[in-house]
Amino acid sequence: MKKQIKKSPISRGLIAKILLIVYDVFVVNLSYLLALWLRFDCEINALIETEPEFIEAWIKFVPINTVCCLVVFSIFKLYRSVWSFASYREFFNVFYATGVTFVIHTVGVTSLINLIDMKNINRMPYTYYIFGTLLQFILVLAVRFAYRFILLERSRRKVANSKKSSRVMLVGAGAAGRMVLHDMNLATDSLDKVVCLIDDNPHKIGKYIDGLCISGNRYDIPHLVEKFNVDKIYITIPTISPIDKKEILEICKETECELKILPDIYELHDEKIGKNTLVDVDIEDLLGRDPIVVDMREIFDFLQDKTILVTGGGGSIGSELCRQIADHNPRKLIIFDIYENNAYDIEQELREEHPELDLEVLIGSVRDSRKIFDVFAKYKPQVVYHAAAHKHVPLMEHSPQEAIKNNALGTYKTAYAAALNGCERFVLISTDKAVNPTNIMGASKRLCEMIVQSFDKLIKEDKLDTMRPLYEHDDSEVEDRFIHSGSKTQTEFVAVRFGNVLGSNGSVVPVFKKQIAKGGPVKVTHPDIIRYFMTIPEAVSLVLQAGTYAAGGEIFVLDMGAPVKIDTLARNLIRLSGFKPDVDIKIEYTGLRPGEKLYEERLMETEGLRTTPNKLISICNPTDFDADQLFSNIETLMHICYEKPEKVKEFVESIVPTYHPAGEHGTEEKPKAYQEQIEAMATK
Repeated sequence: MKKQIKKSPISRGLIAKILLIVYDVFVVNLSYLLALWLRFDCEINALIETEPEFIEAWIKFVPINTVCCLVVFSIFKLYRSVWSFASYREFFNVFYATGVTFVIHTVGVTSLINLIDMKNINRMPYTYYIFGTLLQFILVLAVRFAYRFILLERSRRKVANSKKSSRVMLVGAGAAGRMVLHDMNLATDSLDKVVCLIDDNPHKIGKYIDGLCISGNRYDIPHLVEKFNVDKIYITIPTISPIDKKEILEICKETECELKILPDIYELHDEKIGKNTLVDVDIEDLLGRDPIVVDMREIFDFLQDKTILVTGGGGSIGSELCRQIADHNPRKLIIFDIYENNAYDIEQELREEHPELDLEVLIGSVRDSRKIFDVFAKYKPQVVYHAAAHKHVPLMEHSPQEAIKNNALGTYKTAYAAALNGCERFVLISTDKAVNPTNIMGASKRLCEMIVQSFDKLIKEDKLDTMRPLYEHDDSEVEDRFIHSGSKTQTEFVAVRFGNVLGSNGSVVPVFKKQIAKGGPVKVTHPDIIRYFMTIPEAVSLVLQAGTYAAGGEIFVLDMGAPVKIDTLARNLIRLSGFKPDVDIKIEYTGLRPGEKLYEERLMETEGLRTTPNKLISICNPTDFDADQLFSNIETLMHICYEKPEKVKEFVESIVPTYHPAGEHGTEEKPKAYQEQIEAMATK
């Protein structure tokens, strides 16, 4: 038995199009008849009795006029627009179509009169053309925008009657603010209603935009939020300075309103400004400083046409390094990472953004001597950014041998392979936790700094041939390959030291956001804990520029700005999410974690700073230590990691003089040289 195929009904869109065509046929001809009727004082009998030739000419031109108008309307897409979203573009399409049909009608009806040789007339009255065209424009436009107005009215009633509707304040009555307001007024699917406008320009206050009064400036926000019962505040000033943005956000976050903001103008590109371009406020918006700007020409000249290796290239810092390096035309970019998922993600991103890039993605560990040496021997990278590291402080406290294996030994093996294979520059990504470390992660990174400084010293003294490779297993073939494959090199080894980066893996900000999304509590280790913060792109751009300044042996220190209280950070995030700290979202103090300390430092007391052309990058004066003894200790440390892991911390303490383990509950000891300065900055 054959299945009966059910015929699909005619679509609503097709029916609407047919009805619109019928309507147009009617009004484009009726408009000119009405123009004649107006010409004769709305007396149809007077028109018929005194000037019947006008009626005759109109009737004979109706078929021609109908065909011409339908063709012109089709050309101007008057039957293809979605009229529920009609805007100024559709308005101008109707306007232009009417203008074209006016010309056609004027020429056509006049030619017809002369062609059929009417004795009493040789043209229609001027008012026929003027009023006919005007009436046609009004009638054609009215039906098309009527649907839009009906939807808008329904939307307004829906917002007015809905218990879920939100009352919105717009901060910024400039061009961007007007565009957002217009977009929200035209939106038919939004429950947001703009009830108040704010602007700092005193000449605008008291004036109206789209029927809304500009009621005050930034300092009136708390009062006006209460007056207009505002639920949300949208900051619509894409050109706002960081300092002004911080001040406005500080005012807004005390109102408990949900906050959104337009991105900076350079982030908008050609995107049309509207409600959909508003984004959530990020915590970096409260840093209150200008974005760090780096001279990218120096970086471009340094990286262009070079083979570059990024270890840990799938991590937070490593992946951003890869993005910025890819923007500077390297000859080849090699991403090396042990975690294949992260490596895959950055690979796909770069292949899409830079299809011309010669990209190689390799999976492996910096702890694997043979693997890392094979990578250098095969690809001969000229510049290495060594970002591979274990960075989680509490986890490393419980597995200290892993911190040493991956961070210190991994750095040694990577640096050794770089030196023997003609690498020009090796840049270690370090951390402020390496300064007077109280945890094994920080101590391992301090060891990394000492290792690269020692390598640089040996190269300058032409003693690299006295070095031996590190590997865990007795493999004479590997040893022979390591020693005899390299040529004389002048690798410049440097380190770049900086603090926490907002949004990186393990950063408190993503953790706090997840806790807020779950309704709390937000867990802060200590009410007085302070950290330095910088955005990932800022930190990476400074790392790249520091690499261009290297002469070998330096530890570059990045200016992270003023320190931030983590407790304040958490409270700001809660407020920015539209909640009240300790009321809607509780803050819970859990105590310092293993190895954690209250304050981080940029420098040890024995270190000083030298300047560079970029005032945000300084050079730390190195401390003296015996490089030969260090390398002997590193080899001993390697064996301890595998044979007596419980002795790792004790031995590291003996070879890193500034390492003082904090124990299971961290330390609240405040560094003497920085205590007053840090407390003053934190209070500010």
